[in-house]
Amino acid sequence: MGTERITIFDTTLRDGEQSPGCSMNLDEKLQMARQLEALGVDVIEAGFPVASEGDFAAVQAIARECRKPVIAGLCRAIPKDIERAWEALREAARPRIHTFLATSDIHLAHKLQKSRAEALVMIREGVGLAKSLCPDVEFSAEDATRSDWDYLVQVFSVAIEAGATVLNVPDTVGYTVPDEYGRLIAHLKAKVPGIDGVTISVHCHNDLGLAVANSLAAISAGARQVECTVNGIGERAGNAALEEVVMALSVRRDAMPFTTGVNQEAIYRTSQTLANITGNEVQPNKAIVGRNAFAHESGIHQHGMLSHRSTYEIMTPESVGVRQTHLVLGKHSGRHALAKRFEELGYPLGRTELDKAYKLFTKLSDQKKEIFDEDLLAIVRDGLTHIPETFKLRAVQATAGTSMFATALVTLATESGEATETAMGDGPVNAVLAAVDKLTGLKGRLLDFRLHAITGGADAVGEVFVQVEFDGVAHGGKGASTDIVEASARAYLNATNKVLFARRASAPAEAATR
Repeated sequence: MGTERITIFDTTLRDGEQSPGCSMNLDEKLQMARQLEALGVDVIEAGFPVASEGDFAAVQAIARECRKPVIAGLCRAIPKDIERAWEALREAARPRIHTFLATSDIHLAHKLQKSRAEALVMIREGVGLAKSLCPDVEFSAEDATRSDWDYLVQVFSVAIEAGATVLNVPDTVGYTVPDEYGRLIAHLKAKVPGIDGVTISVHCHNDLGLAVANSLAAISAGARQVECTVNGIGERAGNAALEEVVMALSVRRDAMPFTTGVNQEAIYRTSQTLANITGNEVQPNKAIVGRNAFAHESGIHQHGMLSHRSTYEIMTPESVGVRQTHLVLGKHSGRHALAKRFEELGYPLGRTELDKAYKLFTKLSDQKKEIFDEDLLAIVRDGLTHIPETFKLRAVQATAGTSMFATALVTLATESGEATETAMGDGPVNAVLAAVDKLTGLKGRLLDFRLHAITGGADAVGEVFVQVEFDGVAHGGKGASTDIVEASARAYLNATNKVLFARRASAPAEAATR
């Protein structure tokens, strides 16, 4: 068997964003889309245009800016969805309408209240309408792995006749197992007329921890597109992890002779970009991109590694963009060296951003003896935020003890000047957040608070991730500092600025509908 190319369809910005705590605003989606384009994915599913004005705007903006990959928009197989998707995609260099309809008897009866025959009519008309607007049309049979196999043959036959160029066989609820899934793909290849002229795609969820294994089994059976997400984020237990699919095909090319167009050395940077945007850290033992993926603690393992790396590493850290030299700069380093290192880390900075980063760098250099790559990434995450800072942290001071309530004094700056408030709480962080609420006039409810040290040592930079609910809507925030209380204030303020930005952005859309 010769080497064949597998299309990597990334749905981080659509299915991935649907996972709790992973919502992104327009600027964040654009930032992630640019990184996905740099990663070399073949298709970016940018969103679900009919779902909201925000989703529509994001798909439209990504379609205009990212010109190399195919840009897909998801829509149900109904006219208003399809037309809205095309409106968002029409300026893309390579647009794709991705339309779907559930095909399992469970979904047909309980969700759609449609018969099998009625669903076939909807598929024919939906795919036909999409094809009249866009030459590249993907059709997905939602809950395919719990659908009747012979009925799926009818479904995909109709989709091909109506003009579909890609057929997706999703394991929507993560139900199937590799051998069964492979047999389903083989059954469809053998029974669906004209299927050799289209691409078979797979979209696997990870409810049983089998998303990547199922995707690989489908490839071996004839699928040539894999739908996946960075870090495996997505509904419920997530989707097939892009980095795991790509590296499995790379490392085990002897068993699976396939290639992808992904720039493997950009994998780690892409993983970190997503984690930084969403505030959802990668679990330490996550394959390929986790902090411990290339760590060796066992004495036996360490001895083997010192003898030859291949004893306990089937791939090198460098192959996915994990750098082994972390100590890079000191307090006397100049702007040029700083700019070069940021560029090496995947963050080329303009003059304004570099000036701001340099000020933060020199401030941090006065607090720490050693500056690590992780410290520089924290500057990008916290200091160079793309969210307009309605409120800026100027000063924070907190006192606490075992026999007293904690008190905090916080000073924030706005365009109109500075203001200071004090507050009490059952701990220094709680008191600081209460003072911030007084100053901003908002009342947030803290849903999640996570702290970790970015670097080692007593002077380590602490990074705080928060999820805060404002009027029933959750927003993530992040902040970093050598002072935990300050990092907490920055993270909470970051979430506050996000909600203010989101409200301002939605105001014109609401006004336009009046």
